[in-house]
Amino acid sequence: MAVEGGAQPGPDGLLRCPWGLSADDYVAYHDTEWGRPVHGDDALFERLCLEAFQSGLSWLTILRRREGFRSAFAGFRIEKVAAFTPEDEERLLGDPGIIRNRAKIRAAVANAQVAAALGEGELDSLIWSFAPDREGRPAPRTHAGIPAVTAESTALAKDLKKRGFRFVGPTTAYALMQACGLVNDHLADCWARDEMDAAGG
Repeated sequence: MAVEGGAQPGPDGLLRCPWGLSADDYVAYHDTEWGRPVHGDDALFERLCLEAFQSGLSWLTILRRREGFRSAFAGFRIEKVAAFTPEDEERLLGDPGIIRNRAKIRAAVANAQVAAALGEGELDSLIWSFAPDREGRPAPRTHAGIPAVTAESTALAKDLKKRGFRFVGPTTAYALMQACGLVNDHLADCWARDEMDAAGG
């Protein structure tokens, strides 16, 4: 039985987080990606960039342009994006497949340069070092029980900014933590939470 404000049944009868049913594009993202552990420098760099581009916009806007972003940003391979020139930035400003925001484009290139300087595997280690202990953290029953910022996301944002990363405030950092599985914010009755808990994810 669905809890008011909690997980809701989809067309297949499975209970999901309500946002995961709000648009067709969200269903697959909710079911197969959001909250599942993401590792690898390039994969985490992609999520970091997309969360930054999402700032001030809906995630659906970003999700629907994801392939455009991947094409424009060389598959989010850190070494390639770090080598982007001012001419590349101008090219990106004219690309209708992405969000054409000069500050965010420059931030993506600058963040790639910072990530490249960290060394292989270091971005992954850095981000995951801020994953909170899941033991004793109650599963949220409704969306209202999910924070927008936590002590860990504030600390992660502070560390990233100290290293030179841009567009990484505490709220963006927490969205990254949710998306990449550092925390499991699927609602208590959501089928995906049950599957992830069973898998140890």
